[in-house]
Amino acid sequence: MKIGIIGAMDVEVATLKADMDIKKTVNKASMEFFEGTIGNTEVVVVKSGIAKVNAGICVQILADMFEVTHIINTGVAGSLDARINIGDIVLSTDACFHDVDATIFGYKKGEIPQLGQLSFEADKNLIEKAEAAVKAAAPDISVFKGRVCSGDQFIASDEIKKAIKTEFDGMCTEMEGAAIAQASFLNNIPYIIIRAISDKADGSDVVDYPVFEQKAAKDCAALVEYLIKNI
Repeated sequence: MKIGIIGAMDVEVATLKADMDIKKTVNKASMEFFEGTIGNTEVVVVKSGIAKVNAGICVQILADMFEVTHIINTGVAGSLDARINIGDIVLSTDACFHDVDATIFGYKKGEIPQLGQLSFEADKNLIEKAEAAVKAAAPDISVFKGRVCSGDQFIASDEIKKAIKTEFDGMCTEMEGAAIAQASFLNNIPYIIIRAISDKADGSDVVDYPVFEQKAAKDCAALVEYLIKNI
């Protein structure tokens, strides 16, 4: 087992890098890949950079150069569901793109033409183990399972948030998860997205977002680390 762990920003991988035993560092496509162990598990930790292209390229490098067997995406996201508050955790059941639109050709909104599916399912075993990890490591944090909606835009409008929720019935929105999911699907690699909620995706918390982001990212990374040690 070798697990690729992707975060889009430094804050999303800093805790993991600090706690892992780094054996080797590899630079590729302007990304720095840290190969080593967390506990007894082999891992490769990387900051992909923000948005879908970076995320997809990152997965392909993890598949080709490091031959990872599983992929975990850690980071922060905006809540799409009124029940999900800042600090809560969302585990992906699947992921889709909210900004893809080829409906003029008869495809569903969000569906990539000729791929044959709207969303990409996460690995059920990883979901089960991640849920157990949250309950064991942070029993006070609420955990939700559902769809992650991704697009190349930071959602800070209540109107856009409601439209995404209505169209895709997602739990949270961010900018990398579905690309990671698609690339994992194409490479037949089991994956899961673990996201801590940093904002309500409606602009209401924009002033305090940097504070929420820091704490949410660290909480999420700590849970990923616990999961890996007990996987």
